[in-house]
Amino acid sequence: MGAVDDRLSALGLEVPPVPAPVAVYVPAVRTGSYVFTSGQLPLRDGQLLLTGKVGGEVSAEEAYDCARQCALNAIAAVKSQADLDDVVRVVKATVFVASTADFTGQPAVANGASELFGAAFGDAGQHARSAVGVPVLPLDAPVEVELIVEIG
Repeated sequence: MGAVDDRLSALGLEVPPVPAPVAVYVPAVRTGSYVFTSGQLPLRDGQLLLTGKVGGEVSAEEAYDCARQCALNAIAAVKSQADLDDVVRVVKATVFVASTADFTGQPAVANGASELFGAAFGDAGQHARSAVGVPVLPLDAPVEVELIVEIG
């Protein structure tokens, strides 16, 4: 186990197996010094944690937890391409939040992912981010996260 795994372990977390894609794509691609992940859903043991829209069937607090699970799955996707301790920087996180038309708390939901990246990678986990409200996500998931990381 490396430093990233140790930090996650201190939070009571471990990097899960990479979730199987739900369509025709791969979980992550490495090109040069970068790993780009596909969008990761809040899957745990092959099941979505929740379904529905944030601001409707899903609370902002529940969506925060879903974003955290998406982030953990994104870390697993990165680990499928590179040693986590070789991550120089989490460059960009994009967090999609399936939300009702009147919900405007997407940034707070996205913090579930961002805070986990910071906890896992330390200073290298500080990243640029977009938090985007959308009408629907695959499998009616409330949150999806994609990631770009630089590898040393």
